[in-house]
Amino acid sequence: MPIRSGLPLVLALAGLAFVLGGTSQASAQVARPMVTQRIDERQLVTLAGNTRPEAIAQNDRGRVADTRALDHMQLLLKRPAELEAALDGFIETLHNPASPNFHNWMTNDQFDAQFAPAAADVRAVTKWLTAAGFQIETIHGNGLLIDFSGTAGQVRAAFHTEIHALDVGGVAHIANVSDPQIPAALSPVVAGIVSLHDFRPHRMYKPRTDFTFTSGGRQFEALVPADLTTIYNLGPLFSAGISGQGQTIVVIEDTNVFSTSDWTTFRSTFGLSSFTGGSFTQVHPAPRTGRNNCTNPGVNGDDGEAILDAEWASAAAPSAAIELASCADTSTTFGGLIALQNLIAAATTPAIVSISYGECEAENGATMNAAFNTAYQQAVALGISIFVSSGDEGAASCDANQAKATHGIGVSGFASTPFNVAVGGTDYGDTFAGTVGTYWNATNGTTLGSAKSYIPEIPWNDSCASLLLTMSHGSTVPYGTSGFCNSTTGKASFLSTASGSGGPSGCATGRPSTTGIVGGTCAGYAKPSWQAGIVGIPSDGVRDIPDVSLFAANGVWGHYYVFCYSDPSGEGSAPCTGSPSGWSGAGGTSFSSPILAAIQALVNQHVGARQGNPNPVYYALAATEYGAGGSTTCNSSLGNGVAASCIFYDVIQGDMDVNCTGTHNCYLPSGTNGVLSTSNTAYQPAYKTGTGWDFATGIGTVNAANLVNNWSTATAAARLASRISR
Repeated sequence: MPIRSGLPLVLALAGLAFVLGGTSQASAQVARPMVTQRIDERQLVTLAGNTRPEAIAQNDRGRVADTRALDHMQLLLKRPAELEAALDGFIETLHNPASPNFHNWMTNDQFDAQFAPAAADVRAVTKWLTAAGFQIETIHGNGLLIDFSGTAGQVRAAFHTEIHALDVGGVAHIANVSDPQIPAALSPVVAGIVSLHDFRPHRMYKPRTDFTFTSGGRQFEALVPADLTTIYNLGPLFSAGISGQGQTIVVIEDTNVFSTSDWTTFRSTFGLSSFTGGSFTQVHPAPRTGRNNCTNPGVNGDDGEAILDAEWASAAAPSAAIELASCADTSTTFGGLIALQNLIAAATTPAIVSISYGECEAENGATMNAAFNTAYQQAVALGISIFVSSGDEGAASCDANQAKATHGIGVSGFASTPFNVAVGGTDYGDTFAGTVGTYWNATNGTTLGSAKSYIPEIPWNDSCASLLLTMSHGSTVPYGTSGFCNSTTGKASFLSTASGSGGPSGCATGRPSTTGIVGGTCAGYAKPSWQAGIVGIPSDGVRDIPDVSLFAANGVWGHYYVFCYSDPSGEGSAPCTGSPSGWSGAGGTSFSSPILAAIQALVNQHVGARQGNPNPVYYALAATEYGAGGSTTCNSSLGNGVAASCIFYDVIQGDMDVNCTGTHNCYLPSGTNGVLSTSNTAYQPAYKTGTGWDFATGIGTVNAANLVNNWSTATAAARLASRISR
């Protein structure tokens, strides 16, 4: 049922149109050359913020041989500042319904012609690389990315940094041990080397291996596709014939799936095979020109991530084509980044992409952050919608997969750019409230679902720092000697950073003074123009995440996702035979990102076009719904009592706070374990939910049918608003 589309929506979108402005077209201009001086190898500048935190003396096992091959390294260039500003302004007009440019997406040829750096600059850099002995493999059409190969000795001579062997917790790695340097004459056009190491981003899912089911086969509290359909109101869309027909959702990986039959089994078991248009393929996209840098990765330890991405994207858009795009990791470059870059630069581009990997900004490094920002920026200019998992470690993204936070507040550099949707994670609040029977049937339906309706939501949080977990175990506070995090139960079972992620961008650029900790010359991305107008958004001047959330828990309150993953050597794998009660179970924003991407596929199908960055519409719709004081009828805590017209459900109960030690954003008044806080001297948890937008869940979660049905209404209202405001 569409919500009202009267004056409040018009006024909200009038504000959006005003903020986005409106030039009529991208001004054709040739980039001015920035390499204007002779290249002098004696005059060097340092590319700061490009050394891994693991490259320290205690891990060092010495310099690798000069002959060590380093294949498909990437040198990232940059545009003149005025051209960069022109591109950002043009992208805003592409998303402004009041602009003549609205949704007039560029082709790659147009993008390259208008927003590439000066050809003379690209020639100067490639000539320098070639003179240093490197092999130029390919130059992406936009001129911003040079793929090149060489040896460790050539890197040492040209970039003045050594590649060393490292032993990190018994795992062998290689990495540069100091920031690279380049001739000062090239510094105006060179952003940096994307990576000179073999550390890889972490996948965003948390296996659930000890879950149980009640007697009688009841799949109580474990989510299957039918539950997703009920809870987030996908059913009316499916009944209306909107289930992803003609749409393709790309999931980015650095692996293939263990078995494509897992995807087929998942669909047949849960009733999705009745949607006959659905398909699954795996591709390894090559660059448009030059030597192929994308080889078939085969199957590696990330195949559990790959199959759950593919299965749950299909669960929300069962008639869509699911395309897994993967490339093998090279000696220095994440294969998922290569796949993404090649897809974006292709002659035919996808409309929707989901990424379920991440690394915190402060450890990712300034150039790696810039590489993702640059790729997403081009993507949205082409009309591509990019969805990225916000993370699985609360506001402590530099402490992913750890038992405690030690690096303070930080967010994922994969998710914090202004050009992607950062997708956070929730849990269901019925167990805490004692209302399980209200929201789950005692037996499963024909497609094994048991959810009755929308269910109240809370942030996903496995940590003893969670106030809801604290209360449920009889404590009053999580911190201090007598607090839950220092209790026997808290220390035994709930010391964890596992939690849906969010926070302010803090180190997208610059270099931290202490490795992995926001500080030094670090700076976050500026707040996008569209991230405004909603109660709760802080006036902090930076990009804040997440944007939208969906269920992502891995069982702390008994709720988790079921998926088919049969690799006997994989983490959390199980045979996909018999009842799904014996299948794999997990949580994480790895699930919520492909699901929201799939919901966007339903939007695209309904309106008949790709949408670029969906955030301007998400935020405009949320501003209308929440107003200046929040919505009393779209409060998630109402559960099955929420209004039928809600597009977003405002999650206002709970927090995503995690336990910590040390002195970085850690409130530790006494005891061994403290809680992550914006203050070291007071309890200011990072972060609680609140009315409207918050760091724990962003805008909140979504009613899919209402989002789809109101999408066209929103853009039409914005056009009307622009006429009213003239």
